Amino acid sequence: MMKFSKLLCACMAVFALSAAVPAAQAADNVIRVGTDATFPPMEFVKDGKRTGFDIELMEALAKNMGKKIQWVDIDFKGLIPGLISNRFDIAASAIYMTDERRKVVNFSDPYYRGGLAVLVRRDDQSIKVPDDLNRGKKVSVQVGTKSVAYLKDNFPGVERVEVEKNQAMFDLLATGRVNAAVTGRPAAVEYARTQPLVRVLDKGLTTELYGFAMRKSDTELAQQLNRALQTLRVNGTYTALTDKWFGKSE
Repeated sequence: MMKFSKLLCACMAVFALSAAVPAAQAADNVIRVGTDATFPPMEFVKDGKRTGFDIELMEALAKNMGKKIQWVDIDFKGLIPGLISNRFDIAASAIYMTDERRKVVNFSDPYYRGGLAVLVRRDDQSIKVPDDLNRGKKVSVQVGTKSVAYLKDNFPGVERVEVEKNQAMFDLLATGRVNAAVTGRPAAVEYARTQPLVRVLDKGLTTELYGFAMRKSDTELAQQLNRALQTLRVNGTYTALTDKWFGKSE
């Protein structure tokens, strides 16, 4: 409740600021999309270019809608305030569709199923299941994500180490300065694939749905986005992208 109160106060402050300062406007054929491109395989920068599942899916959706995208880079914790203050029109950054967030923004239809997972070092045999974290383990989490509140509410014995960037969370684990990291399963699996020193616990913490966030007033945009998403599911584009970024399902 305290976390939501802080979020609500922050959003009220954003509303006040946006009322006082004219918001930037995009051209009719342009959608401004905010993202924190530090979360492979969902969104990240490679060779100086944004890429990833969310990036390519949003590009395909915009094309289907007859729109072009103007990307706005922003830290994850600034996505919802930035959306409300009209810095951009859509937040596309592996955002869980939580009840708390639904109080201040609208979401598209779900576009991918994920959940919180636990990363640990392979040489640490003291953590075999998530409950082992409660034995005073140090766990890195990214601020602004569900991981922070989830650990606080469900793992009181954990010593949380909160960092600004996703990569910093992984770096703390790789160098042994924390015992574990909690993040979205797609990112956890991708990091473990490229970093042989770590592994993902088989048992996850939650099951979550990802959605694209929009302002509550932008109902027409939400309808257009959902229609485009349905079209991509029917014409095979969506399946091609999930196969590319996550592998073909059995």
